[in-house]
Amino acid sequence: MAAEQARRSPLLVIGGAERQGPGGTAILRRFVELAGGPAARIIVIATASEQPAVLEAEYGALLTGLGAGHVAALRLNTRTQANEAAAVHALAAATGVFFTGGDQLRITTVLGGTRTDSALQRLVRDGTVVLAGTSAGAAMMSATMILGGDSPGVTRAGVRTGPGLEFLPGVLIDMHFAERGRLNRLLSAVALYPHELGLGIDEDTAILADGDCFEVLGTGAVTVVDAGAASDIRVPADGPITLTGARIHVLPAGCRFELSGRRPALAGPALERGQAA
Repeated sequence: MAAEQARRSPLLVIGGAERQGPGGTAILRRFVELAGGPAARIIVIATASEQPAVLEAEYGALLTGLGAGHVAALRLNTRTQANEAAAVHALAAATGVFFTGGDQLRITTVLGGTRTDSALQRLVRDGTVVLAGTSAGAAMMSATMILGGDSPGVTRAGVRTGPGLEFLPGVLIDMHFAERGRLNRLLSAVALYPHELGLGIDEDTAILADGDCFEVLGTGAVTVVDAGAASDIRVPADGPITLTGARIHVLPAGCRFELSGRRPALAGPALERGQAA
């Protein structure tokens, strides 16, 4: 298991709006560098979008401007296209794959279980491609995917979920987190799936997951909700959820978090300040 984790590709999971924010350029430049810089061969997949051509062109120009040697779009609008040998062949030559935003359910229904899905899983498992996604392209990376939910309070009805593509197991990913006030729905999701860590990623912010740890990048923060140590969880059919003893961590850029240990891996000075207090 440890050897498999060591081989797995890094995953760049972006909370959205990185093209408009000051941290986005640095986040996307990190992706280009990890993919090989001038030697990078990046595939942009805009399956989630209702305007794939627009996002393919925008990200193509942006990533090329940040130093990527070659950027091409892989148009996958149907499951037939996702099962074609041409798609698998294009991915085999890639060093980086980028999923745009849009509707995360469209990604999973078009790609789930197809030859493209299998190829991506194999490439990530073997550590031969860097996988990145923003907004919907971030949400689909978890095993249990948040689809929506904006009801007030922390309730069973406050979140809708479905199966994701499970590139980053053990987590629930929510995006545009602080900007759209999504703490209640992440708490609802974690109460329903307490074995998963809830990760709320702000806009213009990302996590770079490498092995068993992730690092926070960008201008916002990542809110981690951990119900593992909760002393009581009660999820009625209607009405508020009971969730006591859960842990919440708020991690800005530079912080790291250990996934299996479920704990922050703070830098030395921060630990020393905590110990002094």
